[in-house]
Amino acid sequence: MLPSNARRLMPWAMLPTRIGLGAVFIAHGAQKLFGWWGGTGLQATIETFERSLGVPPYLTVLAAGTEFFGGIAVILGLLTRLSALGLACVMAVAVWTVHLANGFFLNWSLTPGQGHGFEFNLTLIAMAVSLMLSGPGKLSVDRLLGFEND
Repeated sequence: MLPSNARRLMPWAMLPTRIGLGAVFIAHGAQKLFGWWGGTGLQATIETFERSLGVPPYLTVLAAGTEFFGGIAVILGLLTRLSALGLACVMAVAVWTVHLANGFFLNWSLTPGQGHGFEFNLTLIAMAVSLMLSGPGKLSVDRLLGFEND
């Protein structure tokens, strides 16, 4: 049994997860959509995904939009479970189509011709699934609107 002070903190436990997960996806989505932070922007992303992965343009737009707007929603705690599901799906597709072939580990040595493994994607999926199971916790729009209870 948890001490009462620890139990009081439990509703706050998902806030750092929401902030971390959302920040990562906002950054990566913004790279794809707007070319921010060293990204190439939407048109180049569409061309790259189509050429190298065979992904149709509408799915690239859907994935990039899910990353950016899903990241914002997760930070806000807005439709948290649904937003987290979308982010987990984007990462599962990334693992399947790109990262699984490169093994588990990231390419820390930046070996030319070798991509990153799926360890980071797995971490993001685990964070998203945690939000799907637990809900947003405190300081969320979902709680404010009555979608979630303490």
